[in-house]
Amino acid sequence: MVTDRSVANGSLPVLVKRVTQAVKGGVDLVQLREKDLSAGELLELTTSLLDAIDGRAKLIVNDRADVAFAAGAQGIQLGEDGLPVSAARKTLGSGTLVGRSVHSVPAASQAEAAGADFLVVGTMFASRTHPGQAPAGTDLMRRISCNCRLPLIGIGGITPENASEVIEAGGSGVAVITNILAAPDPEAAAARLKEVIRGAWRIR
Repeated sequence: MVTDRSVANGSLPVLVKRVTQAVKGGVDLVQLREKDLSAGELLELTTSLLDAIDGRAKLIVNDRADVAFAAGAQGIQLGEDGLPVSAARKTLGSGTLVGRSVHSVPAASQAEAAGADFLVVGTMFASRTHPGQAPAGTDLMRRISCNCRLPLIGIGGITPENASEVIEAGGSGVAVITNILAAPDPEAAAARLKEVIRGAWRIR
């Protein structure tokens, strides 16, 4: 799951509460992506989320290796043009997760060669966070999965109705924002999505 407090009334306490509920529903990896916060605010939020999650899911921080290190987060998610994987590992040390967002087969191959632990592939479907941008579709996931051994996480417009398509195309999992954070019951929404993913794994 990826955070976006704008779908949680813009409130950091509400965001923490909704993330905690989602983790109870089965979310096992949370990417903290609140790009407009200052380093201090982001550090405070990271610490609050780590306390709330209490080891039931891993927490990675978007782009900010310094914040991830200071808070003791489990890793970092790098943009396609972000820090080199080697620089992130140098800051965070071995044993932490380093993910890379990719939008093409060459970018995926480069990230794998650089030592990334997993890739976030997108965008799969039309997404609120990328208005006006044509989605790459699950064909991108299929092409990357044929050329990459890393775990692949699909992102962009994921819902329970289309999540299985991502898994069938070679994805290991999905990253969701709105479908969970904006749901009346984030725990139930996460549980429903988790069941769909498990069903798709069984079929594949």
